Amino acid sequence: KGRKLPESWTIDFHALTFEIRPTSFGHLGLFPEHSIIWNWMDSVSLSAESEVLNLFAYTGGMTLSAAQAGLNVCHLDAAKGAVQWARKNAELSGLSERPIRWIIDDVTKFMQRELKRGRRYDGLVMDPPSFGRGAKGEVFKIERDLPELLDLAKRVLTPSPRFVVLTCHSPGFTPIVLGNLVRAMMSEHGGTTEIQELYIEDGQSRHLPSGACAIWTSGN
Repeated sequence: KGRKLPESWTIDFHALTFEIRPTSFGHLGLFPEHSIIWNWMDSVSLSAESEVLNLFAYTGGMTLSAAQAGLNVCHLDAAKGAVQWARKNAELSGLSERPIRWIIDDVTKFMQRELKRGRRYDGLVMDPPSFGRGAKGEVFKIERDLPELLDLAKRVLTPSPRFVVLTCHSPGFTPIVLGNLVRAMMSEHGGTTEIQELYIEDGQSRHLPSGACAIWTSGN
C-alpha cells in the first residue's frame, strides 16, 4: 500500500525487450495488441535489399518485429522522445546493429521528400493517431488527413509492393472501414486484403477490443 511505480522498467514480450514508462497521457510504451501483426511479420519473406517504411512508429514494436524478421526498416515518428525510446528498445532487444533508419520528421513532409528523392519501399506499416503533431507543430487529424496520407503512401511504394499494414485505434475506424480503405489504395496491384479486430487477451481467454487492422499482401 502506498508504493509508487518506478519511473521505468523492462519487460520481455514476444522475444523482444521493451522499456516501460508510465506517461501522463496513459501510454506505457507498448501496444501489445500489435503482436498479432508481429506474428504475421515473422512469415514475410523479402530480399536483403528490400525496404519497409514504418510510419507513426512510436516506440518501435513494429520496427523491431520487422527487423527481427530480417527486414530493412525506416522507422519514422515526429516525436524525438519516441524515436529515442525506440532506439533504446532496439538496444535492449539486441537489434541495434540491424539495418534500421531512425527518422524524426512529419510523416507527410517526409514522404513528399522521398518521392522527390525517388526512394521507394516494398512494404509499408501505418498506425495513424486520431490526432497528432508533426516535428514542427504540424497538425494531423485522422478524419481529415487519412485520404492524403494513403495517397502519398501508395506513391512511395515500389511498382511491385509486397505488403501494406494499416492499424487504427480511433473510434469509427472499424476493420471493415480499414479494409475498404486499403483495398481502394492497392486496387491496381491486385492481391488480397485481410481484416481483423485488434485485442488484448487477459490470460483467461477474454479479449479486450483495442483497435482494428487491415493487411494487404501481393500474393507473390
